[in-house]
Amino acid sequence: LFRSAYVADSESGLQVIDISNPVNPHIIGSVDTPDWARGVAVVGDKAYVADDESGLQVIDISNPSSPQIIGSVDTPGYARGVAVVGDKAYVADEYFGIQVIDISNPANPNIIGSVDTPGPAYGISVVAERAYVADGDSGLQVIDVSSPSDPRIVGWVKTPDTAYGVTVAGDRAYVADDESGLQVIDISYLANPQYIGYVDTPGSANG
Repeated sequence: LFRSAYVADSESGLQVIDISNPVNPHIIGSVDTPDWARGVAVVGDKAYVADDESGLQVIDISNPSSPQIIGSVDTPGYARGVAVVGDKAYVADEYFGIQVIDISNPANPNIIGSVDTPGPAYGISVVAERAYVADGDSGLQVIDVSSPSDPRIVGWVKTPDTAYGVTVAGDRAYVADDESGLQVIDISYLANPQYIGYVDTPGSANG
């Protein structure tokens, strides 16, 4: 059974890695992107890459050994992270917050909404019409994206250091917080998320 991992590989673009044999993963395909690939989300036979100054790149991965860029849309700043839900991509844009992008036509994605965040947006996770943004020195921002054309910040919590990455599971958000390691945040009350625990990591947590 073929299994693959998709890696946003900075100046080397998107790398496709065969992980069907976990003890011997190997690169089977790649595509260089115009700028530095910072984040990737995969849905079906498409990979969506946050590509720094070149915004969002849409890549056809139906042939993993020969991925092809099929569409793109520039974002106003630096695209750092991306999440995809349905026919929308949500890009964490370092200097301009969250960009909501219609990807129903992958060859012609277009921005349909945005909201600036107080800090530099680095990472994003989207669950149940809420976007959770790792917002640099402004910690975790909670954004209502139920109206894609008019996303709104509905809650936030400051983290001890610089929030670079976030993953959400259930009513917890897990934030990679630079030199303060992993922060665990209760998001059961969206308007007032609460910091509930942490573990320091040896280096600087980024994702």
